[in-house]
Amino acid sequence: MVQLTLPKNSRVKPGKNWPAQDGGKTRKFRIYRYDPDEGGNPQLDTYHVDVEDCGPMVLDAIIKIKNEIDPTLTFRRSCREGICGSCAMNIDGTNTLACLKGLEEIKGPVKIYPLPHMPVVKDLVPDMTQFYTQHRSIEPWLKTETVEPRKEWLQSYEDRGRLDGLYECILCACCSTSCPSYWWNGERYLGPAILLQAYRWLIDSRDEATGERLDDLEDPFRLYRCHTIMNCTKACPKDLNPAKAIAEVKKMMLERRM
Repeated sequence: MVQLTLPKNSRVKPGKNWPAQDGGKTRKFRIYRYDPDEGGNPQLDTYHVDVEDCGPMVLDAIIKIKNEIDPTLTFRRSCREGICGSCAMNIDGTNTLACLKGLEEIKGPVKIYPLPHMPVVKDLVPDMTQFYTQHRSIEPWLKTETVEPRKEWLQSYEDRGRLDGLYECILCACCSTSCPSYWWNGERYLGPAILLQAYRWLIDSRDEATGERLDDLEDPFRLYRCHTIMNCTKACPKDLNPAKAIAEVKKMMLERRM
């Protein structure tokens, strides 16, 4: 009989219950904590935050916790405007950006975890090394053979419009870390975010390496592990459609064989 066991120190245990802040309306936050240098199990710490003295977004509350309650809490953040993708995390069971997730959208205690199925550097900070390596593997830059123009590569309004819904991707990895196929085959399957980026360069009228790019994706795992589960499209905080982009890449693969 097969016995399945969790890796050592992977079970999340109850953590510290921090005293409530003085004030009016307090809200409970349960936040994943993990420090690999300590060698113990991850834990869920509980914080009580005065939300009447706090901004409206989950990121505002996390910053308040770090500034006023627990300075050891570790997370990424930068723009606070949904542009940089730094504060991507799992909030209330959904991958999203903490700066775009309103506290009023969540009922009950606010549960915050790092992006799933990625190694954790510390607390809410995932290790994005593999994700960025995969992004670089698709060579996300303009590749041309013709002589470079003196000013710029021109593009029609129609061709430029084809990039809408693609160039807005901020590489937050919310979609990729919501994809079961990426969980199971993350080392070989590029995942929704990277394949959306690949499609962005495949259909750029200024690029002259379409065949080369398709050859690079012609692999049983790099592209074809997508099973159209659609978690990626549902999770994207920018309302993009990675699943459609992946389908279009598969369509391009088929058309060039005909």
